[in-house]
Amino acid sequence: MNQFDYRAALKNIPHKPGVYQYWDSEKELIYIGKAKDLRNRVGSYFNQDIHVNAKTRVLVSKIRNITFTIVDTEVDAWLLENSMIKKHQPRYNVLLKDDKTYPWIIIKNENFPRIFWTRRIVKDGSKYLGPYASISMMHNILGLIKETYPLRTCNLPLTRENIDKGKFKVCLEYQLGNCKGPCQNYQTENDYDNGIEEIKDILNGKIGAVLRRLKGEMDLAVAEYNYELAHRLKRKFDLLENYQSKSTVVNSSITDVDVFSIASEDKIAFVNFLKVMNGTIIQTQTIELKKRLDESDEELLTLAISEFRSRYNSDSKEIIVPFDIDLEDHPGIKFTVPKLGEKRKLLDLSQKNVMFFKKEKIDQYERLNPEIRTERLLTQMMKDLRMNQLPRHIECFDNSNFQGKYPVSAIVVFKDAKPSKKDYRHFHVKTVEGPNDFATMEEAVHRRYRRMLDEGTELPQLIIIDGGKGQLSSAMHSLKLLGIDKQVTVIGIAKRLEELYYPNDQYPMYLDKKSETLKVIQHLRDEAHRFGITFHRKIRDKGTLATELELIDGIGKTTAEKLLKYFKSVKKIREANEEALLEVVNLKQAKAILGYFGNEAAESQSN
Repeated sequence: MNQFDYRAALKNIPHKPGVYQYWDSEKELIYIGKAKDLRNRVGSYFNQDIHVNAKTRVLVSKIRNITFTIVDTEVDAWLLENSMIKKHQPRYNVLLKDDKTYPWIIIKNENFPRIFWTRRIVKDGSKYLGPYASISMMHNILGLIKETYPLRTCNLPLTRENIDKGKFKVCLEYQLGNCKGPCQNYQTENDYDNGIEEIKDILNGKIGAVLRRLKGEMDLAVAEYNYELAHRLKRKFDLLENYQSKSTVVNSSITDVDVFSIASEDKIAFVNFLKVMNGTIIQTQTIELKKRLDESDEELLTLAISEFRSRYNSDSKEIIVPFDIDLEDHPGIKFTVPKLGEKRKLLDLSQKNVMFFKKEKIDQYERLNPEIRTERLLTQMMKDLRMNQLPRHIECFDNSNFQGKYPVSAIVVFKDAKPSKKDYRHFHVKTVEGPNDFATMEEAVHRRYRRMLDEGTELPQLIIIDGGKGQLSSAMHSLKLLGIDKQVTVIGIAKRLEELYYPNDQYPMYLDKKSETLKVIQHLRDEAHRFGITFHRKIRDKGTLATELELIDGIGKTTAEKLLKYFKSVKKIREANEEALLEVVNLKQAKAILGYFGNEAAESQSN
């Protein structure tokens, strides 16, 4: 029986493309696989409803840990899986064969260079482009090159001396138009090399100039009514336009480099390492560093670089980093901070991995220790809202009315960024008549904090007013009258653009729509609105029903409210007999109620 808690592991695996690694109890890497969706793929191994063979069952029984590396695309995962399997050769990847090595396009280092594909890289000065995960795309581009640029395919030693001596004769390829005959000096070396440079542009993705040339040739062919040639050029044009030159994960020009990135928090930092050899990623790992002092990111990254290079016995002369590193004790090492190009893509990939690892670890810490999340969130809110203390106690006000009637005000309370519903309060507005939201806000704020001051209750650190400048000014007027306007941070949130207003500040502040601070404020605002609306509807409905009962002779507002409180609805009052009514009202009032609803019933029947 597998003792590994795969359900807990799956929670930390994202729905992203990447490569996953399985480890056994001896911390030995036993399997590497690729996935379009890491969580779904890894989860399928543990799904008992899916039929698996004996080998897979044995593999699953030995899994004790799962690690993974996220990449941008499924193709990138495919390439990374290949390079990692070849490096580590895990026990259960026995089905991997040498013919799965991905091909490269080579521009041979020779006079009149040949261009062909190969699976072997030889350091002879030739230029290699790739590898190509899509074999068909590689053959398509080679076919395009062959059709567009007549090149030699023979392996003759075409030195200037041999050509001048007339040692060679043109072959069938020349007769077919696939070669321009450089072996007999029918094509100059300069003309041949110009074509090679254009081919390099195509293979490197710089195809704009080639497309423009083809477009010009197409237009000329159409103008000359040479539609067959125009059709062939159009086919080449479409193929080039849709062509994607190579993977973003690897590049043959990057032969031996180390890549590092860092993501830090107040007390911890995370560093990701990618090892690139011969254009492929062969190692990747992310570690956590616990800060002892207030070390800078440069200090932490420098420490991590030394640790990783020692652990992996790396002697790469180039190290790619996200910012400048000053290491005087390491002569001969070049630190690169790339801004563009393939090296920048590698750095971005490293940063994606370290950021995901950081998020996963922090989420894990916060699930186990909720107080850690609370402290982090409150600290972030304090910074975002320019406060000088943590907003442990937050209160938010919202007003409701219906065409100026039944005005109410509600207040919700959050403590440690969570609702404290036992502290929610609502107010019947007493001093305001008609639809005056500003005056209603002023009364509610004054009554709330007048009472807190009288009772000696500790004031909140943050007050949020649901509304713009007008509501905020009204609230500040009450706080000034109470003498506490300088003791509490007060902000208003407007609904239209979620902008935040500060007292005496003409311009609003905008927080990132994804910021946790804004989400907490929105939660407060929405909760205050919900609580206020619920109370307002209750008062409004009660007022409407009470008004109907007041039409009965001898029934006033107070008696009507007592009846509704006892019977819960007008329907039940209508259906009540005299005995039930006498539980609330006197005999005269009971008879009046029975008569009123009896007459009402009689009228409805006559109609």
